[in-house]
Amino acid sequence: MLERYFARPKTVDRIRASWLGSAIEQYATWLIERGHAAKNLARSVPLLMHFGAFAQARGATRYEDLPAYVDPFVSDWIVRADHRRAPGPPRPRLTREIRWPIEQMLRLIVPGFIGHTRHRVPREPFAECVPGFFPYLRAERGLREETVAFYGHHLRQLDAYLREIGLEDLGALSPVVVSGFLADRSRDLHRTGVRDRCGVVRVFLRYLHREGLLARDLSGTVEAPPVYRLATIPRSITWDDVRRMLDTVDRRTVVGRRDYAMLLLLVTYGLRAREVAALTLDDVDWRHDRLRVPERKAGHSTAYPLSPLVGQAILEYLKAGRPTTRSRRIFFRTLAPCEPITHSAVSCRAAHYLGQAGIIVPRPGSHTLRHTCVQRLVDAGWPLKPIGDYIGHRSPSSTEIYSKVAVETLRDVACGDKEEVI
Repeated sequence: MLERYFARPKTVDRIRASWLGSAIEQYATWLIERGHAAKNLARSVPLLMHFGAFAQARGATRYEDLPAYVDPFVSDWIVRADHRRAPGPPRPRLTREIRWPIEQMLRLIVPGFIGHTRHRVPREPFAECVPGFFPYLRAERGLREETVAFYGHHLRQLDAYLREIGLEDLGALSPVVVSGFLADRSRDLHRTGVRDRCGVVRVFLRYLHREGLLARDLSGTVEAPPVYRLATIPRSITWDDVRRMLDTVDRRTVVGRRDYAMLLLLVTYGLRAREVAALTLDDVDWRHDRLRVPERKAGHSTAYPLSPLVGQAILEYLKAGRPTTRSRRIFFRTLAPCEPITHSAVSCRAAHYLGQAGIIVPRPGSHTLRHTCVQRLVDAGWPLKPIGDYIGHRSPSSTEIYSKVAVETLRDVACGDKEEVI
């Protein structure tokens, strides 16, 4: 691996002769496999060599000793006289640039090392006093990991509030404390967000009572604000706006080819962002021109005829854009690390192009295009049940809200038989 990126054999020999030689080579292989550029390797390897020499000169003999020397090395390295930088204290970014490759390597070779990672796994709240709650959500209630993370988000807010008021014993919870939390920590939430938070708190309180941690069930004291069905209108855009948005995509770039294919999938089939991100090469049947969407939100799968326009967009990305990888996912990040794109990124890219086209819509994102797909089907005269089947609704009641955007039908109902008098 090192011979591919360092032309001089003496350089490769010097790296391998170092007491960190095998660790550096392992790290170099890891970087390249994740799609990092060769220039990152050329910048990181000399720094790691200096770090190894620094730690060894101060008594390090094992890889497990190295974490203790990271901070001293960063402090020593950043003030070296041969480093050109502006006067004054070192910039935080420069400190991160020195620390980051060292800690990346240590995560590979030192078991349990974490360091200053930007991607810390958020802790599960109340893990010490109520260790069985999140296993209960997964095992007994059968919730998806995304929903479990949703519970964790709201309960972290509750945990922080209880710490703030000095309440450590969950058995001392009362309706006054719970209502104080909801009033204090829900001011910036939408009505539906408050409803969701109340639902999470109710489930948690009910579990505490079931496990004997609360003397009485307080879940009945949590009242959520009323949220009425069909109270809102789907946030769709016109088909002319869709064309305008697609015209802003620069398909000469890798990012543009990828995003163009994702946008077409969203607006043509009304897919959710999670469903687009989860698509694999096996889901596209080129021989029979079919697109399969497995594991939808309702727990079923759907097969669509593959639109020639969508198929051509996916093919262009596969030929000139998708990185070489063993993964079967279709859509990938364009920057290192080379990983499949996430559902959040899909929604963010949709919001980006809506903004770039100057299209104003409440809460822009992937669901805007999903609603637009349904609006087009409503305008074409489709009944609500086939529309629900097309976009993957489990219950027909989920599709009823789109009856509010059947403008021509509503006009006929309003006018009735007396339209001729107008």
